[in-house]
Amino acid sequence: MIRYYLTVNGTITEIESAEPGCWISLTHPNASETELVASRYHIDLDDLRAPLDEEERSRIETEDNYTVIVVDIPAIEERNGADWFVTLPLGIFVTEDVIITVCLQDTPVLSAFTDGRVRDHYTFKKTRFILQILYKNAQLFLQYLRIIDRKSEIVEKSLHKSQRNKELIELLELEKTLVYFTTSLKGNEMVLEKLLKIGKIKKYPEDEDLLEDVIVENKQAIEMANIYSGILSGTMDAFASVISNNQNIVMKTLSAITLVLSIPNI
Repeated sequence: MIRYYLTVNGTITEIESAEPGCWISLTHPNASETELVASRYHIDLDDLRAPLDEEERSRIETEDNYTVIVVDIPAIEERNGADWFVTLPLGIFVTEDVIITVCLQDTPVLSAFTDGRVRDHYTFKKTRFILQILYKNAQLFLQYLRIIDRKSEIVEKSLHKSQRNKELIELLELEKTLVYFTTSLKGNEMVLEKLLKIGKIKKYPEDEDLLEDVIVENKQAIEMANIYSGILSGTMDAFASVISNNQNIVMKTLSAITLVLSIPNI
């Protein structure tokens, strides 16, 4: 799907076709849509399709006609009737006339802009728009990390009562999610560091505070992910020890019963 947006009188508005200063949003685009945008703005087709690969790494590169920024964003995936957190690549292409985003699915990172929930958002202020996307992305990581923390607490409480494999598997899935989040956030951090140094994207004094906020939020998300991952890992080890100890007690009891029953036979 391809959509065009433009800020008109301070309000984000969807328009019929592309024009200078607009934002082109590609969500799970088909081949014809990517070819259309690539040919019109002289973007390498492989670069434009790269964010559609779930394994694409975070990076920032400059070409003659455009700059490409790829970052990881958090997303929710449904598996076995439950919601789990994953990461997906988001591509941001900056050309002389427009800014283009490419993603496999609709994401709250971008819907916040299309719904008009982000203040002082102007599609033609490309540098500020990039920073606002990165800031919203860091905030979403923090939001999902808090949900993961609450979810792990619920699983731990149920594990206290039942101590079944199901709860341990859920904790393992949450731990894997935190590892993915940490890896993605560190990749995004490298992009932010390179963004500070790159000269092709103009930086304005009024955007310096926003850039600092983005870096701070991203670092906070990394720290939270590391803390939650450490707590969850320790919790899993503790419960695994408890379950193993319970099994040993049961085995000892069964061995004693077997011994007592074998005496009459002897």
